[in-house]
Amino acid sequence: MVKVLFILKRRADFSAEMQTKEGLSTGLYNSASFMRDMLQEQGVMSKMVVVQDYNEIDRQVHAWWPTHVVIEALWVVPAKFAELQRLHPNVTWIVRLHSDMPFIAGEGMAMDWLGDYSGFKNVVIAANSPRMLREMRSYVSQLHQLDAKVAAQRVIYLPNSYPRDQHFKMVHRFKRTIDIACFGAVRPMKNHLSQAMAAIDFANKIHKQLRFHINVGRVEGRGEPVLRNLTALFEQLSGTGHQLITHEWTPRDEFIKLCGTMDIGMQVSFSETFNIVAADLVSQGVPLVASREVPWGVKLFAADPTDTRDITNKLLLTWELPLINAWIHKRRLRAYCRNSAVLWAKYFKKGQTL
Repeated sequence: MVKVLFILKRRADFSAEMQTKEGLSTGLYNSASFMRDMLQEQGVMSKMVVVQDYNEIDRQVHAWWPTHVVIEALWVVPAKFAELQRLHPNVTWIVRLHSDMPFIAGEGMAMDWLGDYSGFKNVVIAANSPRMLREMRSYVSQLHQLDAKVAAQRVIYLPNSYPRDQHFKMVHRFKRTIDIACFGAVRPMKNHLSQAMAAIDFANKIHKQLRFHINVGRVEGRGEPVLRNLTALFEQLSGTGHQLITHEWTPRDEFIKLCGTMDIGMQVSFSETFNIVAADLVSQGVPLVASREVPWGVKLFAADPTDTRDITNKLLLTWELPLINAWIHKRRLRAYCRNSAVLWAKYFKKGQTL
């Protein structure tokens, strides 16, 4: 019988008042919980736990005896897998990546660790985008002189999914203000400043005062200068009535309600493999302007992250066609998730191991 255990590391900045009881209120936590629920719906036994560090992994495996353990993201040192393999020789360990190469490049140990992981017999690397899948298979194949068939067993494709929601909403055209959400952790790759500039231009064109909403609970990957420049932009333009609205990190149910109050969502990022924040907005019927990096996004409404004029034009198009935007995005998201469910079930129902 296949039993899949998802293991996440608790964030150092965990706050019991602002986050979930398990210890996270992040895209990573949400992603893993969605995968667990999806596998259970497919008839595959699955469970998720959050640990303080990798020294707790052995105890969790002994407590549940899974056939597969999914380690969410890069946080287990390679030497630990040598120990875990000796203790649990029949377990297949899957290290699941949540980023493409542009983001991975900012993780100083990433290529060393991934190279070491791929040398262990029962460790599999799981990419959640076709591009990362192709690049990691090429890397592992060259590193260990593997043929394509063996490399395909060492690096697999396990894309994200998202629960199905049915909400739709109307954009309130007669307000003096327009609420635009650019949620998610503040990082350089998220492209907040360009999106804010485009949103200001858009608001001017439709003769409204902008309320540009961001999260400030997590500033990561040298995101501090981004936040300072974003704050300065709106301070300098304070006489226009445009505002930067900041929100702390909150439990998921509160965040979803907040998403539902927005008029338009923006996720015109430089690099994405899924983007749960975009899915959260779409799930609440909010029209979306993203970049083509969001794999289930709609090209008609996708903007060039380096061209603020193009971002503004996509906002104007969304303003004219909000319900069409929301409906098509919801449809594309559902199709993507159906395919994800098939891929996950196919891998785990076969009980594949190395």
